Amino acid sequence: MIEDLIIDWRRFESNESIGHAVRTADDVAVDWSDGRRSVFNRFWLRDNCPCARCVLPLTREQVFEIIDAPDELTPSDVHCDDAGRLDVVWSDGHHSRYLPGWLRAHATDATSRAERRAQHPRSIIWGAEHADRLQTFDHDALMTDDVALLAWLESLRDTGMTLVRGVPDQAEALLGPAHRISHIRETNFGRVFDVRSKPSPDSAAYTSVNLPPHTDLPTRELQPGLQFLHCLVNDATGGESIFVDGFAIADAMRRERPACFATITTVPIAFWNRDDRTDYRWSAPVIALDAHGDVSEVRFANFLRGPIEAEEGEMPAIYDALRLFQAMTREARFRIERRLAPGDMWVFDNRRVMHARREFDPQSGARHLQGTYVDRDEMMSRIRVLTRQVA
Repeated sequence: MIEDLIIDWRRFESNESIGHAVRTADDVAVDWSDGRRSVFNRFWLRDNCPCARCVLPLTREQVFEIIDAPDELTPSDVHCDDAGRLDVVWSDGHHSRYLPGWLRAHATDATSRAERRAQHPRSIIWGAEHADRLQTFDHDALMTDDVALLAWLESLRDTGMTLVRGVPDQAEALLGPAHRISHIRETNFGRVFDVRSKPSPDSAAYTSVNLPPHTDLPTRELQPGLQFLHCLVNDATGGESIFVDGFAIADAMRRERPACFATITTVPIAFWNRDDRTDYRWSAPVIALDAHGDVSEVRFANFLRGPIEAEEGEMPAIYDALRLFQAMTREARFRIERRLAPGDMWVFDNRRVMHARREFDPQSGARHLQGTYVDRDEMMSRIRVLTRQVA
């Protein structure tokens, strides 16, 4: 019965069916109805058996451990059953069946892997022109409509920055939209932090000085993902918000100055955040790359940077790259600038978008923003679940 297959929470639908399945040495080859051939490694297939003995039905978590398969494991019988599933009987007597949609979605042949990679959402990099097409969302719609919520999160995922309007100008009102995603990332600055000038600040953000482009908390092993900045009062002269897409700078640096790009993505830079109660320190490259060589993270705050630890002969190249990166954050082509009004809230990817603030005059009027963080993983999880629910 097909019901005894414990499948992922997602739906796996495909226009292609299994035309033919055969053993090839110790592995299994599937010929699809569109002519594609996928060869599945024997241990990969056994590792992903979806039967109720291998997967816990209540949680859909794997309980079988591949080390328990014999070294000499082979498929003894392979065929396509009447329901269109791949049916495999193993040499140790275990019986596995696989839905064609699931197999197609996870096929390991080069064409299928390239196809999946092409379908993965890609970051939309931007510069100054983004000021005219910055996506704006309505607070009340996000709080009541899952379709609007999904559109907001997808925009946030793809561009790294959004503006939410109509947020009540009340303390902690930003927690409503944040909780529509998931739980809060609390830090030593609190669950919600107040951005305003203070007599005894423990961060430059809590003064009135100019703040150059930076990511928050680069001093942590994992920087906070999403940052919320909600404007309650903004009567002071100055204090305009500036945003820079770190991914756009990385892309330009890779094309225009590849040697500097190689340095900035490999040399760890120290970031420190210390006061009389805490002492956070972490070192990592300013620009991080993923396994495919794509930019995955930007980490930078000059006011939290510690001394560079490197060989003397490496210093010229390191400072060339660092100075270029800082110079590019000042270039008009990468920057957008806006002034927040009460009820406005910036929500942006803190591991991608650097934010800055112009100096303001605290004697000219009050300026009070509140902020909080939600990790990037929480956004991605919420997008996946919403996609299943509203698509």
